[in-house]
Amino acid sequence: MSHIKEKGMKLIFMIAACTSVLAVFLICFFLFANGLPAIGKIGSVKFLFGKVWRPSNGIYGIFPMIVASIYVTGGAILMGVPIGVFTSVFMARYCPKKIYGLLKSGIELMAGVPSIVYGFFGLILLVPLIRRLFGGTGSSMLAASLLLGMMILPTMIGVTESAIRSVPESYYEGSLALGATRERSILFVVLPAAKSGILAGVVLGIGRAIGETMAVIMVAGNQPRMPQGILKGVRTMTANIVTEMGYASGIHRESLIATAAVLFVFSLIINVSLSLLNRRNEHAD
Repeated sequence: MSHIKEKGMKLIFMIAACTSVLAVFLICFFLFANGLPAIGKIGSVKFLFGKVWRPSNGIYGIFPMIVASIYVTGGAILMGVPIGVFTSVFMARYCPKKIYGLLKSGIELMAGVPSIVYGFFGLILLVPLIRRLFGGTGSSMLAASLLLGMMILPTMIGVTESAIRSVPESYYEGSLALGATRERSILFVVLPAAKSGILAGVVLGIGRAIGETMAVIMVAGNQPRMPQGILKGVRTMTANIVTEMGYASGIHRESLIATAAVLFVFSLIINVSLSLLNRRNEHAD
């Protein structure tokens, strides 16, 4: 009887794994089957490197959206990674037990907040604050980067804290025994030993930032042009798709699907880069 149950569970697990792989394959098939013809009609160079997006005139260049997505994501990583790593260190090594549960619950609650709520927060607080401090409209690349930097924190902190806690305690104690201070032991022994997990957290944060839509639409200014500064409005690839998909048709709709395909390729590149880095680290160790 137990043998039959074991076979049944193996079958269920295999079906679940195959379903996941099939879902990814179907997404790839849909995006590329519907997006590549549009790129062929427009021209890959014009589509990927064109600086003007004007569907009413038959001009479909997504280079401004690609650059804006990279800049906004980069800004979010620059702001979010140091805070996320230091928060993880505090929670893993310094946080008193009395407040750990409260902090952990708060971070997990942040992860469950819908992106539209973050968008309203940015629209009501961040945008007016930036307008007051620096001038302009406030809806800008800076506002989007700050908001995304906040949104990626729960993902980064959860993964990074687990990576830090997984480092054998003997590494830390050995460093202290050799005369290093507590801070030096953490910075130069524990964090390097947890670098694979930290990189995984950073990559997950990048994936969350580059794929975010609603919050970015509400604070980034939604202007399909080349970025002209951190205080100017931009439009990311995700924002471009959501803004125009509702009324697009024909080649316009196909070009939006092609934009989604480009975004999908970006996500693949990020994940492959993480795999290569982890493999390189394993060989180095």
